[in-house]
Amino acid sequence: MHAIRLHAFGPAENLTYEQVDDPAPGPGQVRIAVAAAGVHLLDTALREGLQGPAPQPPTLPTIPGREVAGVVESLGDGVAALWLGRRVVAHLGFALGVPPGSSSTGGGYAELAVTDVDRVHEIPANLDFAEAVAMIGTGRTTMGILQFAELGPDSVAVIPAAAGGIGTLLVQYTARAGAVVIGLAGGPEKVARVRENGAALAVDYTDPAWPGKVRAFLGGRPATVVFDGVGGDVARECVALLGPGGRHLVFGWSGAGLHDGEPYLVDGVSEQVLGPVMMRRTGGPDPVRTLELRALAEAAAGRLTPAVRRFPLAAAAAAHRALETRATTGKVVLEVLEP
Repeated sequence: MHAIRLHAFGPAENLTYEQVDDPAPGPGQVRIAVAAAGVHLLDTALREGLQGPAPQPPTLPTIPGREVAGVVESLGDGVAALWLGRRVVAHLGFALGVPPGSSSTGGGYAELAVTDVDRVHEIPANLDFAEAVAMIGTGRTTMGILQFAELGPDSVAVIPAAAGGIGTLLVQYTARAGAVVIGLAGGPEKVARVRENGAALAVDYTDPAWPGKVRAFLGGRPATVVFDGVGGDVARECVALLGPGGRHLVFGWSGAGLHDGEPYLVDGVSEQVLGPVMMRRTGGPDPVRTLELRALAEAAAGRLTPAVRRFPLAAAAAAHRALETRATTGKVVLEVLEP
């Protein structure tokens, strides 16, 4: 098969498209003919060998990627035959240098990927492979974040990076909940997308006057919640819009630098809602799968529509560069093109 491999930590150009051995499914596993693989900002940190909000960087060489969608084309021992030929999506987990075929490997940037059948979901009929990839990762996180929001008709939500993968879904969901949505994005094209997604006001955060525009629009009404995946100066300006009892929900800090340690928090206002905090709020024996099912159900019902930026598998380096320079909107996905 063809895959993207990383032999040395460093820039995006270190991602190489090459031929490697096909992985074999072990007991309880399926092999997926990959049609789409998700790219995450965290992938760029792991590619550089940096330890961000994740386990240690992978052992090299490695095939990155943790989210795939495609068709089940081979079964390991003990897997029901009914899975063969199904359109499926799965989150593979982190690639941490364990042997290929292990359930904890990544391996998504490839034509074939192996994972435990317990990780797999059938794709709703109205979603294509790239959209399913967006919902299994970005959608899952979005559903987890929303558990903390307490949205209603009296809510005023401020969403930095509102044209990104999570931001797009947050705008759609909060608008449907009846909240007043203020969406921030960089540049006129992204601002237009935020407006199309349902934001009552979409502003360009590269304009120094944007906080004043938001205040003028609200007419003295305070924000009740900030969905913050950015951090840094933009987050500080957003927090200043909150009224008494307002909530600052932190799920990332890309604008402050992915590797700067803890995100910007405000005592008594901020909540960091990723990781164990999110899993505890979700509850149940398998909170990750619970959130994945919620995300896929929202998309299947047409209540959430992920935005997707597509690249060919061989162009993984270009996809990483575009993501790092904020030249993308929505979820970045690598597609395996038929020869």
